[in-house]
Amino acid sequence: MFSSRGFGVEGRESTEATAKPKRSFYAARDLYKYRHQYPQNFKDIRYQNDLSNLRFYKNKIPFKPDGVYIEEVLNKWKGDYEKLEHNHTYIQWLFPLREQGLNFYAKELTTYEIEEFKKTKEAIRRFLLAYKMMLEFFGIKLVDKTGNVARAANWQERFQHLNESQHNYLRITRILKSLGELGYESFKPPLVKLILYEALVANTLPNIRQSALEYFVYTVRDRAERRKLLRFAQKHYTPPEHFIWGPPRKELSEGSKGPPTPSPPVSAPNNQGSVHRKPKESKNAPAAAHINSKAEEDKKGTPKDAGAEPGRLGPEPGEEAARPRSSSEKDCPGDHPDSPPEQTASSSTESAPPSEKAEGGEAPNPNSENPGNASSHDDVPPQ
Repeated sequence: MFSSRGFGVEGRESTEATAKPKRSFYAARDLYKYRHQYPQNFKDIRYQNDLSNLRFYKNKIPFKPDGVYIEEVLNKWKGDYEKLEHNHTYIQWLFPLREQGLNFYAKELTTYEIEEFKKTKEAIRRFLLAYKMMLEFFGIKLVDKTGNVARAANWQERFQHLNESQHNYLRITRILKSLGELGYESFKPPLVKLILYEALVANTLPNIRQSALEYFVYTVRDRAERRKLLRFAQKHYTPPEHFIWGPPRKELSEGSKGPPTPSPPVSAPNNQGSVHRKPKESKNAPAAAHINSKAEEDKKGTPKDAGAEPGRLGPEPGEEAARPRSSSEKDCPGDHPDSPPEQTASSSTESAPPSEKAEGGEAPNPNSENPGNASSHDDVPPQ
């Protein structure tokens, strides 16, 4: 099994056990932007793209500044873990995004280039090979064409490395986002589920759990899939009271034994106008009483507000805070994405490995918080 090295320094482990994590506003805003604003990316209108990402994947140009073609990367770099670990310029070319990363030679994607990329079988084939190469580097293998993943044969050695080299968490975020850009959104949940399983259940990647919950989960654009992932994480997170990514407390159901909330007193209609009425109107007092009692009855029969419907999940905590506040705000760099905290959907049973269906459990989270201080993911420069 794992050596103690794989679980980080003892002091760090004890700190993690006692310190309650805080949401990163930066991450929330950046991933909200990734999921919701990309279709209106203003650079698509004013930025002339030379399709360099597509031409690279068609093996027509090398990536800069290294001058290496995609075929050489796929054939000669595969399995060369030292090169893949220490070279920091290839990742932006293998997994392009609509935002700038550290390698300023790499061009940002536009919607036009994305559509052309998806129609080019040669590019898609190489993109999947690049994905498999990086998964193997992390100790993971692609199981089938639907995106299911599992531990690779070299998982122990590679998980040990991944647990310690945290700059690779930025790479995973970029890879997940790029999958969504180039037509493989469905590949994200299986990979994130495996990482959550290893971090929270198997405890083979304990150092990755903050990045997984803060970033990886929120690259998933499908709300229901994000909820499944968070519900799984909430079920296995320790200590459970420190889980801040789950749903807020649910409203009491109608059938609960709690006392009903008393209705506010009904004021008489046209109260202000009554001061200006003529004295003779007081003769209609019985009719007015009849109107008032009818209003009371109508009020009693009025259904509860839709927002308080039993079993309905409330809005995601921090969603408003995560929205970009003005167009003058600086765009977030490429590998620092996350989104507003959110809730999860239930699914199956105990600690089954991630290859199985997502689990459920409707346990509410009383400690949901808005995005707060930046997490460790924010402290590393974007890839």
